[in-house]
Amino acid sequence: MIDPNLFVILLFAAATPYATVGHGGASAYLALMALTDFAPEQMRPLALVLNLFVSAIAFIQFRRTGAFDLRLFLLFAVAAIPLAFLGGSIDLGGAWHRILLGAVLIASAAALVFRPQLAGTETHPPQPLVALPTGAALGLIAGLTGTGGGIFLSPLLILMRWAEARTVAGISAAFIFCNSAAGLLGQGARLDALPGQTPWYVGAVVVGGLIGSGISATWLPRKALIRLLALVLVIAGAKLLGT
Repeated sequence: MIDPNLFVILLFAAATPYATVGHGGASAYLALMALTDFAPEQMRPLALVLNLFVSAIAFIQFRRTGAFDLRLFLLFAVAAIPLAFLGGSIDLGGAWHRILLGAVLIASAAALVFRPQLAGTETHPPQPLVALPTGAALGLIAGLTGTGGGIFLSPLLILMRWAEARTVAGISAAFIFCNSAAGLLGQGARLDALPGQTPWYVGAVVVGGLIGSGISATWLPRKALIRLLALVLVIAGAKLLGT
């Protein structure tokens, strides 16, 4: 197990760049926990708790600037939230959970690195028959793995031209918060599984979330940081798939 003080620093370093794009950072927290041999029963609830704080901060910050579309959010969230609750209630067992989580971490890295930049293009909202099952799938993955699903929703919204780039962060933050809460409730709010250092971990990501969501993206070397985060995700995913 890694020294708790060092883990606090790593959590802060992960939360800050994630918050700049409206993400809670669960995939990075899970990657760090996988690399530092956290107990499996601690990983999902801790990642979801940390996700709740950072995504809430990010949503508040982006909502203040008008970067949110309630109708588009609901198109995905209505089906995602109950499926996130269902996913959170399912225990896949150690081996299957490691395989799914490893695959999700590697896919998350790809979503970060290859996130398309299509700002300024004309957008159109998706049809409900497309958005609802998409949200359901992302919600189920979020609940099963302890993530919020936003790391997949963000590039999808931009790639499919369903939303303007400036509104994607706000939508993703709200989506992540709701799925994280539902996933945690689906696990029976297993706060008893959380490590004793959790308040310090929460403090680290809260500070990171405030800084990341409160500054202009142009002030942060985001590309380099995101690539570093993607590398961590790939290493952790490979570690999980190889065990």
